[in-house]
Amino acid sequence: QISLMNDLGADTKGGGKSSAAADKVVEEIRAKGGKAVANYDSVEDGEKLIQTALDTFGRIGVYYICTAMLWLSELILISNLIQRVHLRGSFLVTRAAWNHMKNQKFGRIIMTASAAGIYGNFGQANYSAAKLGRKYNIHCNTIAPVAGSRLTETVMPPDLVASLKPEYVAPLVLWLCHDQCQENGGLFEVGAGWIGKLRWERSQGDIVRQKNQPMNPEAVRDQWEKICDFTDATKPTNIQESLQSIVSVLSRVESEGEVGANPTAAAASATSTSGINPVMGQKLPPSTFSFNHTQCILYALGVGMSTKDPDHLRFLYEGHPDFSCLPTFGVIPSQAAMMDGGLSSVPGLNIDFTQLTSEATIADVLDKGSGAVILLDVNTYSGNELVCYNQFSVFVVGAGGFGGKRTSEKAKAPLPPPQRAPDAVVIDSTTRDQAALYRLSGDWNPLHIDPSFAAMGGFKAPILHGLCSFGFAARHVLKQFADNDPSRFKAIKVRFVKPVMPGQSLQTEMWKEGNRIHIQCKVKETDAVVLSGAYVDLHAASGASPENLPQGGGGLQSELVFAEIGRRIKDLGSELVKKVNAVFSWEITKDGKNSAQWTIDLKNGSGSLHKGPYNGKADVTFAVSDEDFMEVVQGKLNPQKAFFSGKLKVRGNIMLSQKLEVILKDYAKL
Repeated sequence: QISLMNDLGADTKGGGKSSAAADKVVEEIRAKGGKAVANYDSVEDGEKLIQTALDTFGRIGVYYICTAMLWLSELILISNLIQRVHLRGSFLVTRAAWNHMKNQKFGRIIMTASAAGIYGNFGQANYSAAKLGRKYNIHCNTIAPVAGSRLTETVMPPDLVASLKPEYVAPLVLWLCHDQCQENGGLFEVGAGWIGKLRWERSQGDIVRQKNQPMNPEAVRDQWEKICDFTDATKPTNIQESLQSIVSVLSRVESEGEVGANPTAAAASATSTSGINPVMGQKLPPSTFSFNHTQCILYALGVGMSTKDPDHLRFLYEGHPDFSCLPTFGVIPSQAAMMDGGLSSVPGLNIDFTQLTSEATIADVLDKGSGAVILLDVNTYSGNELVCYNQFSVFVVGAGGFGGKRTSEKAKAPLPPPQRAPDAVVIDSTTRDQAALYRLSGDWNPLHIDPSFAAMGGFKAPILHGLCSFGFAARHVLKQFADNDPSRFKAIKVRFVKPVMPGQSLQTEMWKEGNRIHIQCKVKETDAVVLSGAYVDLHAASGASPENLPQGGGGLQSELVFAEIGRRIKDLGSELVKKVNAVFSWEITKDGKNSAQWTIDLKNGSGSLHKGPYNGKADVTFAVSDEDFMEVVQGKLNPQKAFFSGKLKVRGNIMLSQKLEVILKDYAKL
């Protein structure tokens, strides 16, 4: 036996500290030929506890957590201490050990509860940890032992304490720790040589509302006896079984319009999609969302807009003559079901609040085997005017396998981009605090801010919100193809593929096909696709017909280079302006025709890059074909040879062209 014995040595009320308890157990283990070391840290210092085990034994394969204190007084007096030791202590030790177990593909975790804990407030933290660790061969179970200890001896007769020996508990712990034991997510009571497994049990219950009628506490009171009657109780084991009964409730309420028996038993025996189809078209309770210019500006900052770019000011300054809200702000009200417009009724608070109402409808439910996908259509109104429409695909883990269809004609389908080089590419850096900023728009999921929570989800650090990347990509299209005019924005569809870490750069590739802009978004540093099958539909520019709109650049390779130049200017613009102090104009041709113009301004402000001619007179103007431009940039064509052969034409101060090396060097990375 190889063991680390942790005991702070506190008294039964959590006070004091002593090494005696841990030392005594270590001595007993060593006396029987085992290896053991004592640790006297609090379980709140989980990292120290686990590090002691690693330093002594080299690995952590199994741990058994038993945190305990007893206080027969008002709970409110010690609730914080109990939570710190019992709840937070168990979590911190688990977090400290988790990655070590994950990397070695083995781990066994034994939590400790009590009969009072089970029957007072039955919890399933062990079940969540069990599902999370299963694929890494990490199993998590909980035991509720009844054994004599320095805690129970204060409330039990001495003879009873003597008969409830820890030896009658230990064998269960040892079996649950064994590599041959496949038990996972279980809860066991154990004591005096007896072991029993517990499971969920649910009454048949009762439906306490009628169709198109509000649900009230009086109906709950009147049916309380049926709600709590465990005659013919059911034993749900997963989310799927729970979801089936809820769906069936909606069906019965809609079809019968009256109070009836709970359909749990019927749902269990229903076949195919009989429990799912009736939910189609069900409307969720409407939610309201109040906002003013502050929320619009905060959202724009959250998706990367900055005062460094003059074009962004119309979305960041409420006093701008063309102040506008980014079109993708429309996802925010639909997520704000828990918010209301209460602030607008506060006397003396003279703020111009705009109130929106969102109505959500279940469009379809799909069976993906390992889970169910709920298609949710959300219409957001300002009064009677439809402001925006969202469709969300919500994946419910474990709710699949009900025999339903896998696809739906109601789903907005993703579309692949054209099979050619993109017409435009924009690279934009997120900041380390991008997720911390974006969450202020209402997505409070701790996965995006709390390192501990992110680690439990398998991430090294908090990840960026998918809808934040979505906002970055949408505004790239808006600027590149709609001159930042939000009135031209019609619709957007994206499929989220992989997460982005705050601080990484987003590369949005765009293909223009009429009024539809296909987009694909990648992490520049890893080339991993994060948004796919995506597109933005634009309204035609005022006074232009679709056939007369300018089309894409036909896949100019130089777009990638200028995108990278733009990123460098954004990062180092002020420094480059000091070194260069010039404006360069580029005329890019393809097949003998002018295809694009670019201006690199390294003379004014902090520098800038924009597509199009310079408003004034450029210091140097270059004319070159797209193919020759790439040859020069990649070092395959000497610029002087290109100039003397006529492939590269230069007007203006030729000597200034030498300063381009500052921004064109090291381009092998492209």
